[in-house]
Amino acid sequence: MLKVLAGAMLLGTGHVAIAHAADESPPLDPDSVKSGRAIYEQRCASCHGADARGAPNWQEPDERGELPAPPHNSQGHTWRHSDAMLYEMIAKGMRDPFNKTTRLTMPPFVDAMSPEQIRAVIAYLKTLWTPEQRAFQSEESRQQPSLSKSQ
Repeated sequence: MLKVLAGAMLLGTGHVAIAHAADESPPLDPDSVKSGRAIYEQRCASCHGADARGAPNWQEPDERGELPAPPHNSQGHTWRHSDAMLYEMIAKGMRDPFNKTTRLTMPPFVDAMSPEQIRAVIAYLKTLWTPEQRAFQSEESRQQPSLSKSQ
């Protein structure tokens, strides 16, 4: 069972200060989170929503048989993926396996974002999840290969 969250505290200036107990997910770098939020707002919010709630009716296929952009907050499933998987999805784009079309429904950002920027977006997304979701995601990341600095 997780200990009491020493957790995330939103400061009046909009900065995020983050700490953790020994059995929780690792702390997030506040500068990386701040950068990731700005990048998310610029590159991701147009599809996933400024508040990360996803597209309307994101669980229902559209007229092409494609699922709209999912939420990245605690109501979605992003927290179920390891850092390595999230990195790959952002860098290479993805096609939801439930879609009826074969096109990438999320475009690749490998040419638009640096590896550091992709990692910053992932750090920001983690601030949108519950402590339990972050702990689960942290364990998923430990079980998969680590992201290299060159990735």
